[in-house]
Amino acid sequence: MTIDSSPNPTPLIVVAAALIDAEGRVLVQRRPPGKPMAGLWEFPGGKLDPGETPEAALCRELGEELGITVRDAALTPAAFASEALGERHLLLLLYQVRDWAGVPEARHATALRWVIPAGLRELAMPPADEPLIGLLEKLV
Repeated sequence: MTIDSSPNPTPLIVVAAALIDAEGRVLVQRRPPGKPMAGLWEFPGGKLDPGETPEAALCRELGEELGITVRDAALTPAAFASEALGERHLLLLLYQVRDWAGVPEARHATALRWVIPAGLRELAMPPADEPLIGLLEKLV
């Protein structure tokens, strides 16, 4: 975790999902070229729209990014990460998801990969995602 020395960094709340399949693998997606941190592997999710709850935002993002349907009731809070990002401060809320409808497809990413939690350590991931790997190893 990086301590932000700015007097009042603007918070950026982002939600992400650890989709866990029947074999205990977690789904990650590769960020596309032209985006910040292009080529890194990340948990699917995104930013909240104004007036949106984290749960509603995550269900929406999973539909947009992966083409799957997730009900609010299927989201279980798992962990969070806090990371300075210049003049912003990222608060990443990670939810565990074991129940969804549809087959995930890479709509906004260049690739999808199912990985056992320990295997996430071998992937290049954004700094905010890395501390979550140990927590996922204990959850799965």
